[in-house]
Amino acid sequence: MPKTKHIVIIGAGPGGLCAGMLLSKRGFKVSIFEKNSDVGGRNRPINQDGFVFDTGPTFLLMKYILDEMFQLCDKRSEDYLEFFKLDPMYRLLFSDRAVDVYSDRDKMRAELQQAFPEGSAGFDAYLKQEGARFKKLYPCIQRDYSSWKAFFSWDLIRAVPHLALNHSVFSNLGRYFKEEKMRLVFSFQSKYLGMSPWECPALFTMLSYLDHEYGIYHVKGGLNKIADAMAKVITEQGGTIHTNSPVESLIIDNKVVKGVRLADGSEVLADEVVVNADFAHAMTHLVKPDELKQHSPEKLKKLEYSCSTFMLYLGVNKRYDIAHHNIVFAEDYNTNVANIFRNKILSKDFSFYVQNASVTDDSLAPAGESTLYVLVPMPNNQSDIDWDSTCAAMREQVLDAMESRLGLTDIREHIVCEKIITPKTWATEENVFMGATFSLSHKFSQLLYWRPHNKFQELDRCYLVGGGTHPGSGLPTIYESARISTDLICQKYGVAG
Repeated sequence: MPKTKHIVIIGAGPGGLCAGMLLSKRGFKVSIFEKNSDVGGRNRPINQDGFVFDTGPTFLLMKYILDEMFQLCDKRSEDYLEFFKLDPMYRLLFSDRAVDVYSDRDKMRAELQQAFPEGSAGFDAYLKQEGARFKKLYPCIQRDYSSWKAFFSWDLIRAVPHLALNHSVFSNLGRYFKEEKMRLVFSFQSKYLGMSPWECPALFTMLSYLDHEYGIYHVKGGLNKIADAMAKVITEQGGTIHTNSPVESLIIDNKVVKGVRLADGSEVLADEVVVNADFAHAMTHLVKPDELKQHSPEKLKKLEYSCSTFMLYLGVNKRYDIAHHNIVFAEDYNTNVANIFRNKILSKDFSFYVQNASVTDDSLAPAGESTLYVLVPMPNNQSDIDWDSTCAAMREQVLDAMESRLGLTDIREHIVCEKIITPKTWATEENVFMGATFSLSHKFSQLLYWRPHNKFQELDRCYLVGGGTHPGSGLPTIYESARISTDLICQKYGVAG
């Protein structure tokens, strides 16, 4: 029966491609429709003047999850991709010190001893306790929460004491480390979710543990090569990917999704539709305003969204002696975070991230040249900041900060190509609702059952994958969303997973 069942997937982002791999392996007819000319969504490449940049993700965390997705298709990820394990994983720069973060435990202890008065005293306790938290909680996020019955699973019941419901990531880290900057070494990962460490639920303390337990990887050619590899597996298994094919709307009949209508007016019927487009954008653009109640445009606007980002992609005609991954903290980090998430205003003193991947991978730029990927967390578009008038000044501030904080004093004279994405263009060109780069916020009231369900609760024959559904944003969890949704489709048709 599956060979006669047609699954249409909207969007060739990480979730859509992963779902396409799994479904095509299990015998379904798979058709993916992608608006861009390249696959990957926010995981696609930016190619400009011989330079290659990742549009979005640059950290490959929990590589074993990616490996599992290929294994489920009887493939090996290393046959499609070349991986580099980074150690140090990244460099953190404060106003008064720099800290290299290693996955090698002995090197990390030595670094903490050198960088902080309290040394590495709490490090082993942190690894032990957060490792235990991860082992209890991760099975819970791999479950489907389309029904309240999921809360009565033994996995979740056992995990409840590990949720630390009355703590944030930052306060939870106080169990191990005293100094604020010491805690920031193990809490900046809240930005992976687009959240402040002072507001991010304590359960996400396990994010930094995952860095130390599994390491961080780079993929030759950039993480965008993962999208290419997944697309190749899909086509090898008989699936079809249509690029330059934007979807105009869902075809809905009495709350049942029957297929999709493309921008050229053609209609494609399907037995099931998987939505990999940004969730809130999809529900405000692919569905008529009166079609949904729980997720109507008015209610979607009232949800809490992650921060946005100001992006600079710079091709430079020299090599810089800085780390592969560099995270630079604002001198007044608390105020910067408050301005992003609560006040929704710009900060003159801001944190930022620079990837200098050419120190690891010489395939990204012409010989002797390099790519610099710059990300600055920003308020999302609920801020009403006028980015048309602000963009040029922000670019200059970011370049000034790169000069003063990273020592790239000649950066302007070596830029040979560049691209900018602002919170506004995330919304207008990338179809990201509110320009919220990391989708819905991950506060407790928007997690598990309270996040949009993998089997979408308001429309039949409609499934969700990506950062806007359970389990949340970030490549590993997006792959898990694809696994959950495809398993639900397979259960419906009696197909073994």
